[in-house]
Amino acid sequence: MHATIRRYDAIDQSRTNELIKKAESTLLPRLSELPGFKGYYLIEAGNGVFSSVGFFDTAAHAEESTQIASTWVRAEKLETTLPNPPKITGGKVVAQKTRELVAV
Repeated sequence: MHATIRRYDAIDQSRTNELIKKAESTLLPRLSELPGFKGYYLIEAGNGVFSSVGFFDTAAHAEESTQIASTWVRAEKLETTLPNPPKITGGKVVAQKTRELVAV
């Protein structure tokens, strides 16, 4: 499994609700249709900082998600909301543990 982490800073804080709604309605559906998609999380860190974490089967799938995210910013006209390019970290997940939720 591969992960891609993007950190966006200097976000226009007056538009964070718009950013979240657009991510949920237009970005997440696109990413979830990618081959190898495993999951995506958008994190609001405060003070104009957002991070995202995406999980994919292969490095190629993860790289494709970065292209989709970049195209999405332009298509949704979010260049002023996200004025700086994200800092991107990606690589192979080498250790992991998840907890299964069990209905009682």
